Amino acid sequence: MRELVALKVPRGDSFLLFGPIDILIEFRGVTDLEEYIERWLTPISRIGEGEKLVTDTLTLIVGKEGRLVREIPFAVIFLSVQPQQFETVRRGIQSVPEVLSADLVFGPYDIICPVRAKNMADLEQVVLSVQTRVSGIERTLTCLVKAVY
Repeated sequence: MRELVALKVPRGDSFLLFGPIDILIEFRGVTDLEEYIERWLTPISRIGEGEKLVTDTLTLIVGKEGRLVREIPFAVIFLSVQPQQFETVRRGIQSVPEVLSADLVFGPYDIICPVRAKNMADLEQVVLSVQTRVSGIERTLTCLVKAVY
């Protein structure tokens, strides 16, 4: 984590996740793929080269942004959606009050959705709301969040 912080990722843009995905970093203001590769992907992939600390990366490119997230989420839900339902699902899950944003992304998931919750029981209700309120969701993956400062 120290090496990641040394790269000067803006405060509040990186989150430690508990689940199959370890760290989520938002690269706001990146204007093109070349900038992303030079400024972020290459340096991150070199962290702890001798120790093999970074063994895999996953890049999700936001295709359409939802609302701006102004608070640290309790969890992030990654959704796989039926292709013809992307926008319908995105709009539908944004009607769940605990959903902070719903962004269409390019990658192994279709929508990334940070959510707020008071505790684990509340998170269970939020996830169930997201999964049942809108048809077209095939799978979800939920990771708890810890902000990195």
